[in-house]
Amino acid sequence: MWLFLAFLAVPLIEIALFIQVGGAIGLGWTLAIVVLTALIGTSLMRTQGAMAMSQIKSSLSEVRDPTEPLVNGAMILFAGALLLTPGFFTDALGFALLVPGIRRAAFQAMRSRVKVSGSMSFSGGFTNTRKEPHRPMQGDVIDGEYHELSEDEKKAQHPSGWTKH
Repeated sequence: MWLFLAFLAVPLIEIALFIQVGGAIGLGWTLAIVVLTALIGTSLMRTQGAMAMSQIKSSLSEVRDPTEPLVNGAMILFAGALLLTPGFFTDALGFALLVPGIRRAAFQAMRSRVKVSGSMSFSGGFTNTRKEPHRPMQGDVIDGEYHELSEDEKKAQHPSGWTKH
């Protein structure tokens, strides 16, 4: 129900704001502001998105909980979508999501409402807490299947990009 109300209210708010702002400053300036906020928002989203990606990579390489950097990245992506959507209300929401303090407060509000359970612990390493009924826990053993490639198959394949040759 909330989603329906949002899809109904946001366009109505945008139309009302376009009429008010356009009447006050004129059509040309109104369109210029919409285009300018899209350009500025895209630039800010690009720089903050790159920072979020580096934080995600850092948390994964240091085996820390990547939840907050992932949520920051998602909020930055959503902010970019809002900033590319023409309108003053969506621009205000998009610019607000690009403020780190607001993202942090939104993350804390979401975190207090969401209970996450998983099979990994980021307090010092990975732990295997998943218990499959048909197989006992085997520590560091990883099961897998393979088949050897013939020489013709090896020549036909290109490097995957995961290895350096």
